[in-house]
Amino acid sequence: MEPQAEEIRTQTEAPPSELPAGRAEPIVSVRNLTKNYGDAFAVRGISFDVPRGDIFGFIGPNGAGKTTTLRILATLLEPTSGDVTVDGMCVINDTAEVRRVIGYMPDYFGVYEGVTVGEYLDFFASAYRLQRARKTAIIRDVLELTDMTHLRERMVASLSKGMKQRLCLAKTLVHDPKVLILDEPASALDPRARIEIRVLLKELRRMGKTILISSHILTELSDLCTSVAIIEKGQLVESGSMERLRDMRFDVERVKITLHEARDGVEDLLVEIPEVTAVTIEDVHVHFEYRGDPGDFHRVLKALVDRQVPVVAIERDSRNLESLFLRLTKGDVQ
Repeated sequence: MEPQAEEIRTQTEAPPSELPAGRAEPIVSVRNLTKNYGDAFAVRGISFDVPRGDIFGFIGPNGAGKTTTLRILATLLEPTSGDVTVDGMCVINDTAEVRRVIGYMPDYFGVYEGVTVGEYLDFFASAYRLQRARKTAIIRDVLELTDMTHLRERMVASLSKGMKQRLCLAKTLVHDPKVLILDEPASALDPRARIEIRVLLKELRRMGKTILISSHILTELSDLCTSVAIIEKGQLVESGSMERLRDMRFDVERVKITLHEARDGVEDLLVEIPEVTAVTIEDVHVHFEYRGDPGDFHRVLKALVDRQVPVVAIERDSRNLESLFLRLTKGDVQ
C-alpha cells in the first residue's frame, strides 16, 4: 500500500524526521485533569503532554480512566477540574475549533450498514460541510490511504470486522484532522488486521498526524509508540518518550538463566550472593531478581562458572513496554 493522499496533507511545519533535535512541542497538553462522579473518581489530577507528530500510547488496565480522559480530549465530556488544550485551544471554551482539528474513534462504534462504503464516507464529509469538489477528492484519497478503493461500492453490512474498523478510521480522517484520538482501535481484530492497522498508523504519522492511542495490547504498542503515559486507578504513574522510559533505572532486574542440564545446588549458590533474591528453578530454567549495580553482574556469572554450573543462555529483562508496565504498576483497579 503506497497512498498518494493529495488532500490529506501534513499539518506540522516539518515531518517528524525533520523536526529539531529533542522533543517536539506539545500539541496536546493536560494539566491537573480530574473527573469525578459524586464521590467516585474516574481521573485524579493527571498531567501529561503529547508531542506534535508523535504516536502517543495511553495505557492502563480496564477501569483506569483511559476512555474518560480520551472523551474529555474529544470534547465529549467536561472535566470536573483541570486544563486541557489541543493545538493551543481549550476543549471547554473552544469546543467547535477543537473538533475541527481532532478525529475521534471510540472503542465501541457503530456503522450505518444500509449504505455503501462511498455513501458512508460521503455522509460524514457532508457533515463537515466540505465543498463538493474537495469532498470528492478527500473521499478518494481516504479510500486509497486505507486501501479500500476497491470496496467503494460494497455495502457496509457485508464488510468484515477488520474492514469496518478500517472504515471507521477512514471516516475519522475525512476532515483532515491534525490529531487522531483512537480508543482501542485494534480491539477484536485478527492478527493480520492488527498488523495492517499498525502499518496504517505509522503511515499517518509519517504524513504528520499526531496520534493518541489507548490499548491494553502492550506488545502491539511497543514498536509503534514514540511516547507513552501509564495510568492506574485514575492517576498517572509515568509518562515520557519511549527512549527515556527504556533508560530508567529500576531497583530490581529480572534474570533468566538456562542450563545445559539441571544441577543441584544452584539455588543455594545464588542465595549466597547478597544482590540476588527471589530464586526459582524450573528444570533447566533459573529465574531470579538482581538488585545490584548492572556493572557488577559479572560477579554472578563468575560464581556460576567457578562452580562449573553449565550455563548456556542468559536473558535479562528486556525494556519493552509490557515489561515497563508490569514494573511501574501495582495491578490495582478502581
